[in-house]
Amino acid sequence: MPTTLERPKPGDYDPYYDRYISLIPGNDVITTLASQLPKTVALLSGRSEQDGDLRYAPGKWSVKEALGHMIDTERIMSYRALRIARNDRTPIEGFEQDDYVRDGPHAGILLADLVEEFKTVRAATLAFLRNLGPTDWTRRGTANTKDITVRAIAFVIAGHEVHHRQILEERYFRTAPARAEIA
Repeated sequence: MPTTLERPKPGDYDPYYDRYISLIPGNDVITTLASQLPKTVALLSGRSEQDGDLRYAPGKWSVKEALGHMIDTERIMSYRALRIARNDRTPIEGFEQDDYVRDGPHAGILLADLVEEFKTVRAATLAFLRNLGPTDWTRRGTANTKDITVRAIAFVIAGHEVHHRQILEERYFRTAPARAEIA
Protein backbone atom coordinates (compact mmCIF):
# COMPACT_ATOMS: atom_id res chain seq x y z
CA MET A 1 0.00 0.00 0.00
CA PRO A 2 1.34 3.46 -0.83
CA THR A 3 2.76 5.67 1.87
CA THR A 4 4.02 8.34 -0.51
CA LEU A 5 1.12 9.99 -2.26
CA GLU A 6 0.49 13.10 -4.22
CA ARG A 7 -0.41 15.99 -2.01
CA PRO A 8 -4.08 16.89 -2.04
CA LYS A 9 -4.88 19.39 -4.76
CA PRO A 10 -7.38 22.23 -4.72
CA GLY A 11 -10.69 20.59 -5.46
CA ASP A 12 -9.80 17.54 -3.34
CA TYR A 13 -11.09 19.39 -0.26
CA ASP A 14 -12.83 22.54 0.90
CA PRO A 15 -10.44 25.54 1.06
CA TYR A 16 -11.13 25.77 4.82
CA TYR A 17 -8.78 22.79 5.26
CA ASP A 18 -5.81 24.65 3.76
CA ARG A 19 -5.09 25.84 7.33
CA TYR A 20 -4.22 22.23 8.22
CA ILE A 21 -2.94 20.73 4.96
CA SER A 22 -0.47 23.59 4.51
CA LEU A 23 1.24 22.60 7.78
CA ILE A 24 2.30 19.24 6.33
CA PRO A 25 5.27 19.27 3.94
CA GLY A 26 5.97 16.51 1.48
CA ASN A 27 3.79 13.63 0.41
CA ASP A 28 4.44 10.90 2.99
CA VAL A 29 1.49 11.55 5.27
CA ILE A 30 1.68 8.15 6.98
CA THR A 31 5.28 8.70 8.07
CA THR A 32 4.34 12.21 9.14
CA LEU A 33 1.44 10.95 11.26
CA ALA A 34 3.73 8.40 12.91
CA SER A 35 6.60 10.81 13.50
CA GLN A 36 4.60 13.72 14.89
CA LEU A 37 2.82 11.64 17.53
CA PRO A 38 5.87 11.44 19.84
CA LYS A 39 6.19 15.24 19.70
CA THR A 40 2.65 15.77 20.97
CA VAL A 41 3.02 12.98 23.52
CA ALA A 42 6.31 14.50 24.79
CA LEU A 43 4.66 17.92 25.13
CA LEU A 44 1.85 16.53 27.28
CA SER A 45 3.40 13.58 29.13
CA GLY A 46 4.59 14.16 32.67
CA ARG A 47 2.52 17.29 33.08
CA SER A 48 0.49 17.75 36.20
CA GLU A 49 -3.27 17.59 36.43
CA GLN A 50 -3.11 21.30 37.18
CA ASP A 51 -1.46 21.75 33.77
CA GLY A 52 -4.27 19.69 32.24
CA ASP A 53 -6.83 22.14 33.62
CA LEU A 54 -4.94 25.20 32.35
CA ARG A 55 -6.78 27.63 30.07
CA TYR A 56 -4.77 30.33 28.35
CA ALA A 57 -7.72 32.74 28.59
CA PRO A 58 -11.18 32.77 30.14
CA GLY A 59 -13.68 30.79 28.09
CA LYS A 60 -10.99 28.89 26.18
CA TRP A 61 -10.67 25.11 26.33
CA SER A 62 -8.46 23.56 28.96
CA VAL A 63 -5.44 21.52 27.87
CA LYS A 64 -7.48 18.36 28.53
CA GLU A 65 -10.41 19.68 26.52
CA ALA A 66 -8.09 20.64 23.64
CA LEU A 67 -6.59 17.14 23.65
CA GLY A 68 -10.10 15.65 23.85
CA HIS A 69 -11.02 17.73 20.80
CA MET A 70 -7.97 16.39 18.95
CA ILE A 71 -9.00 12.82 19.84
CA ASP A 72 -12.63 13.31 18.82
CA THR A 73 -11.69 15.03 15.57
CA GLU A 74 -9.22 12.33 14.58
CA ARG A 75 -11.87 9.67 15.23
CA ILE A 76 -14.44 11.54 13.17
CA MET A 77 -12.04 12.25 10.31
CA SER A 78 -10.88 8.61 10.29
CA TYR A 79 -14.51 7.49 10.17
CA ARG A 80 -15.11 9.83 7.24
CA ALA A 81 -12.05 8.38 5.49
CA LEU A 82 -13.30 4.84 6.14
CA ARG A 83 -16.73 5.56 4.70
CA ILE A 84 -15.32 7.26 1.63
CA ALA A 85 -12.57 4.65 1.09
CA ARG A 86 -15.26 1.95 1.10
CA ASN A 87 -17.08 3.89 -1.62
CA ASP A 88 -20.02 4.78 0.61
CA ARG A 89 -21.76 7.58 -1.27
CA THR A 90 -23.99 8.60 1.64
CA PRO A 91 -23.26 12.20 2.64
CA ILE A 92 -21.63 12.39 6.07
CA GLU A 93 -22.93 14.99 8.50
CA GLY A 94 -20.76 17.60 10.16
CA PHE A 95 -20.20 17.99 13.89
CA GLU A 96 -20.07 20.96 16.21
CA GLN A 97 -16.71 20.90 17.97
CA ASP A 98 -17.76 23.17 20.83
CA ASP A 99 -20.73 20.91 21.63
CA TYR A 100 -18.44 17.88 21.63
CA VAL A 101 -16.06 19.58 24.05
CA ARG A 102 -18.85 20.88 26.28
CA ASP A 103 -20.70 17.56 26.40
CA GLY A 104 -17.63 15.32 26.35
CA PRO A 105 -15.96 13.81 29.41
CA HIS A 106 -12.46 15.14 28.77
CA ALA A 107 -12.30 17.73 31.56
CA GLY A 108 -12.88 14.96 34.11
CA ILE A 109 -10.34 12.47 32.71
CA LEU A 110 -6.74 12.35 33.88
CA LEU A 111 -4.40 14.04 31.43
CA ALA A 112 -2.19 10.94 31.35
CA ASP A 113 -5.22 8.84 30.39
CA LEU A 114 -6.10 11.23 27.58
CA VAL A 115 -2.53 11.02 26.27
CA GLU A 116 -2.86 7.22 26.20
CA GLU A 117 -6.20 7.49 24.41
CA PHE A 118 -4.66 9.80 21.82
CA LYS A 119 -1.87 7.27 21.21
CA THR A 120 -4.46 4.50 20.80
CA VAL A 121 -6.57 6.52 18.36
CA ARG A 122 -3.46 7.39 16.32
CA ALA A 123 -2.43 3.73 16.21
CA ALA A 124 -5.87 2.87 14.82
CA THR A 125 -5.66 5.69 12.27
CA LEU A 126 -2.25 4.51 11.10
CA ALA A 127 -3.33 0.87 10.86
CA PHE A 128 -6.31 1.89 8.73
CA LEU A 129 -4.34 4.19 6.41
CA ARG A 130 -1.47 1.72 5.94
CA ASN A 131 -3.91 -0.82 4.57
CA LEU A 132 -5.57 1.38 1.97
CA GLY A 133 -5.12 0.52 -1.68
CA PRO A 134 -4.20 3.06 -4.37
CA THR A 135 -7.82 3.57 -5.47
CA ASP A 136 -8.99 4.10 -1.89
CA TRP A 137 -6.78 7.19 -1.46
CA THR A 138 -8.37 8.99 -4.41
CA ARG A 139 -11.99 8.22 -3.64
CA ARG A 140 -14.17 11.26 -3.11
CA GLY A 141 -17.14 11.68 -0.84
CA THR A 142 -19.20 14.34 0.86
CA ALA A 143 -18.60 15.30 4.47
CA ASN A 144 -20.22 18.31 6.10
CA THR A 145 -21.75 19.17 2.70
CA LYS A 146 -18.30 19.49 1.06
CA ASP A 147 -16.47 17.14 -1.30
CA ILE A 148 -13.26 15.63 0.04
CA THR A 149 -10.90 12.78 -0.83
CA VAL A 150 -9.47 10.17 1.51
CA ARG A 151 -6.00 11.53 0.72
CA ALA A 152 -7.07 15.02 1.81
CA ILE A 153 -8.58 13.69 5.03
CA ALA A 154 -5.27 12.03 5.98
CA PHE A 155 -3.46 15.35 5.50
CA VAL A 156 -6.16 17.17 7.49
CA ILE A 157 -5.69 14.74 10.39
CA ALA A 158 -1.95 15.37 10.38
CA GLY A 159 -2.29 19.14 10.05
CA HIS A 160 -4.97 19.34 12.72
CA GLU A 161 -2.58 17.81 15.21
CA VAL A 162 0.21 20.26 14.28
CA HIS A 163 -2.22 23.19 14.50
CA HIS A 164 -3.32 22.29 18.01
CA ARG A 165 0.20 21.41 19.17
CA GLN A 166 1.27 24.90 18.06
CA ILE A 167 -1.52 26.41 20.15
CA LEU A 168 -0.58 24.27 23.15
CA GLU A 169 3.09 25.28 22.80
CA GLU A 170 2.54 28.97 22.15
CA ARG A 171 -0.48 29.84 24.27
CA TYR A 172 -0.62 27.27 27.05
CA PHE A 173 2.97 26.28 27.76
CA ARG A 174 4.86 29.13 26.06
CA THR A 175 7.48 26.86 24.53
CA ALA A 176 9.07 26.91 21.10
CA PRO A 177 6.28 26.53 18.53
CA ALA A 178 6.00 23.59 16.18
CA ARG A 179 6.28 24.57 12.55
CA ALA A 180 5.65 22.60 9.42
CA GLU A 181 6.44 18.97 10.07
CA ILE A 182 9.33 17.33 8.31
CA ALA A 183 8.20 14.02 6.87
